[in-house]
Amino acid sequence: MPLHDKALRDHLVELLDGGSAHISFDQAVSGIPDDLRGKKPPGAPHSPWQILEHLRIAQWDILEFSRNPKHVSPEWPDGYWPATETPPDKSAWNKSVAAFRADLEAMKTLVSKRSTDLFARIKGGEGQTVLREALLVADHNAYHLGQLVLVRRLLGDWKGT
Repeated sequence: MPLHDKALRDHLVELLDGGSAHISFDQAVSGIPDDLRGKKPPGAPHSPWQILEHLRIAQWDILEFSRNPKHVSPEWPDGYWPATETPPDKSAWNKSVAAFRADLEAMKTLVSKRSTDLFARIKGGEGQTVLREALLVADHNAYHLGQLVLVRRLLGDWKGT
């Protein structure tokens, strides 16, 4: 593998992981009390649960689009947001966190594999590439993780900087 190819893949994985200039997923979701997960602060459009689920659904959709030419995306916008402000049951939060992590690992694996042509057009797409989709995941995650931190601040639940 040419050095520049490995460097690009390594940079993509680092960007997907978060950190550096952005907060990581684990930092953003860590320690949110059960009673605040479905709470929407005054003036905010979403609760932590809604943001988490939106992150999970959007990332899953982009991953599946990137690796499965027969994938059908959810309806926009309703299919990308949960139906309720609160988790439907006690286990839903942890299931969503685990699914997000698994899909993030799958996207990192996809961009790391030498057999993945980062610049080839994705079958079934309209000119998108795996490189573009990986950058989209990183960008989308960074935006909404920042939103989650803001919501946590407004709820009085952010101890970070």
